Amino acid sequence: MSRPGKQRMGNGEAPHRARKRFGQNFLVDGNVIDRIVGAINPQPGELLVEIGPGKGALTARLADKAEHLRVIELDRDLVPWLKVQFEKHPDFELFQADALKFDFTTLMNDEQSLRIVGNLPYNISTPLIFHLLSYAGQVKDMHFMLQKEVVKRMAAGPGEKAYGRLGIMVQYDCQVEPLFEVPPGAFDPAPKVDSAVVRLTPHARRPFTATNRKTLSQLVNVAFQQRRKTLRNALKNLVEPEQLDQLPVDASLRPEALSLEDYVRLANAIDTLNSAS
Repeated sequence: MSRPGKQRMGNGEAPHRARKRFGQNFLVDGNVIDRIVGAINPQPGELLVEIGPGKGALTARLADKAEHLRVIELDRDLVPWLKVQFEKHPDFELFQADALKFDFTTLMNDEQSLRIVGNLPYNISTPLIFHLLSYAGQVKDMHFMLQKEVVKRMAAGPGEKAYGRLGIMVQYDCQVEPLFEVPPGAFDPAPKVDSAVVRLTPHARRPFTATNRKTLSQLVNVAFQQRRKTLRNALKNLVEPEQLDQLPVDASLRPEALSLEDYVRLANAIDTLNSAS
């Protein structure tokens, strides 16, 4: 999100300027906040982690429902106020940190999987999602407010315009469930784009398993760098030309024609060929 503007933090505190470099747009619509909390439906004993609490509008509702609450805030100017607001919560901990670099394993224990929630800054949403996918095995679910187009890309399937690297890799790790759209007026300052809330639920068991996730990621990345060209152009950097006929897909197809299952099968075949050579 992008537009800066002065915000009052309530109870007579000094105004806080929404910072462009942090992508700050504060969620202020109580009905939207209620819908998000309702979708999360915190249960006793669960550990909730909020990324980018901002001025705490969503945090306050989560604190009413969650026994264990951790928040990660990059803006150091907001940290003292957030601590004062929520210090009375029985199990609240705030980390002044960059979520893109944060080690989420420090929050984990053997008894609780994480439930992660956040109104994510649009300017870092994609790299942050990829960072969080690396912890998918220790996460129960994730609920995010994102740019609507990003949610479309996450949920897209083969042949759709929005289909690409983000959707394939997110769907490899998680079930993607778009929940509802949110207009710009729900934020202060209002962004220039529509938003949407999405639920990501890591697979208990993946429907398709890559022998090497790194190979799958590399394959998908290379393929969609040239999405208007055939797969042959992407594959020539991953296997020898004479091996193309041994792959389980038609190399004359374009990248958007292949399903997640196709990409997993192709990545596994590439690994087999490379290990044999």
